[in-house]
Amino acid sequence: MSVAYKLGDLVWAKMKGFSPWPGRVAIPTPELKLPTKKSLNVQCIYFFGTNNYAWIEEHNIKPYQEHKEQLVKSCKTIAFKEAVAQIEEYIVNPEKFGDLDEHMRNPEKDFDKLKDDIEKPDGDEPAVDAVTPEVKKEKKSATPKIRLGISKVRSVKPVKRSSSTGHKPTPRKKIKSTSPSFTDSDLPNEKPSMLNHSFSKKSSLLQRPSNILRPETPPLDLENVSETLLGKNIKASQMKFGFLGLGIMGSGIVKNLLNSGHKVLLWNRTAAKCKDFLKVGATIAVTPCDVVEEADITFSCVADPQAAKEMVFGNCGVLHCPSMEGKGYVEMTSIDADTSHDIVEAISGKGGRYLEAQIQGSKTQAEEGTLIILAAGDRSLFDDCQSCFKAMSKNSFYLGSDIGNASKMNSVLQVVGGVSLAALAEGLALADRAGLNQADLLDVLALTPLASPHLILKGRAMIESSYSTNQPLSHMQKDLKLALGLGDTLEQSLPLTATTNEIFKHAKRLGYANHDVSAVYIRARF
Repeated sequence: MSVAYKLGDLVWAKMKGFSPWPGRVAIPTPELKLPTKKSLNVQCIYFFGTNNYAWIEEHNIKPYQEHKEQLVKSCKTIAFKEAVAQIEEYIVNPEKFGDLDEHMRNPEKDFDKLKDDIEKPDGDEPAVDAVTPEVKKEKKSATPKIRLGISKVRSVKPVKRSSSTGHKPTPRKKIKSTSPSFTDSDLPNEKPSMLNHSFSKKSSLLQRPSNILRPETPPLDLENVSETLLGKNIKASQMKFGFLGLGIMGSGIVKNLLNSGHKVLLWNRTAAKCKDFLKVGATIAVTPCDVVEEADITFSCVADPQAAKEMVFGNCGVLHCPSMEGKGYVEMTSIDADTSHDIVEAISGKGGRYLEAQIQGSKTQAEEGTLIILAAGDRSLFDDCQSCFKAMSKNSFYLGSDIGNASKMNSVLQVVGGVSLAALAEGLALADRAGLNQADLLDVLALTPLASPHLILKGRAMIESSYSTNQPLSHMQKDLKLALGLGDTLEQSLPLTATTNEIFKHAKRLGYANHDVSAVYIRARF
């Protein structure tokens, strides 16, 4: 005997290939694609724990309280336990969850309207404005009709949606009518698949579990000298140093230059970021050209190769300096060898000296002064920068006078780091799906030959969903792209790097570009 489900009912819902999961009969989101199969008795289910919506056939739905004892006892995964805890909390205090159907202006009224519209004869089929009000204006005749918990869903031509970003909408998978029946032997040992759900940019992964939002980055304490820097006993050079860029890495580097006694002249695209440094002894310049004109040696640490070129060739850039004779220019931006060659030709043409100084490390290492510096180019300039390099790093390597050596070495190291992070993310996701304790996995990993403080640290961040940015995910993806470019130039096959690059690209598209690289785990898990 079938159960008549209504809006708000708490249920166990089963998707094809997955175990029963706690949910609630809900109003579908505007982005949720409608099933097109005829004669389907379906309900829209909101899944607790994942914050997802999906169409589920009624024979795969059972009342929550009636089957709670049986299904809860057989749970295996942490994610499942969290979902059960959330639905129990909802039962006790539903107000805490707000309106789960807040995407509808008047859920109860619109829910009834959907059913009334569907029950009209085939010759009189009005558009379902409550589901996709914006679509009616575009193409009324193509608006699909749905029926929630009634006998059938009419098959209609899919609606073509426009994208505000200019990209083509991502194809959605259809819900098939061949789902196996919901039996008492089903065990809740897996998470409902994200692949069967539709999401717009507004309802992306950033809005699923609330704990995956990126924490605010605490302000940099410029007056606090790191213990590492205090132990270095640095004798600051009496030359005047310029610095272009106060991003996530540049800010920490400049802090250590100032705290070690160096004279620093600053420029940043967003001038407001310079004010705090002014209070601790830095001087502020109006343009990059002004920095190079007044400084003996200028460091550049900006976002990407394009930004690095703009510092040199752009309006009020380095090349506008009247004279660069004998002046040094140190490029610390992560760039490719070709960009480095373009810059050295321009700097040398003005009588200046050039050095690549690629940095290995994160925001934390930049603030602590424990970066690794890979340098190539003018040897005399490398020697003149030693007091600065000592302040910002734990070691600096001179890789020869050939421009491009440092960029290439940096790309190689980023390949190893990026692939390792993606592998760790997939391993943790697999452990979670298999019902294993992820913390145990890290404990075991720390005792194996694969042990790495960096991987263990990132693994903990993945488990705790703590993505405060130490190394932006977008920067890692950019470096992987540069490595693939180098591989193309040398005709070196890099299949693992190419796959890893796609993984990071996908994570960026899901909204994690400015999160820490450890947020790639979200892409692996969901």
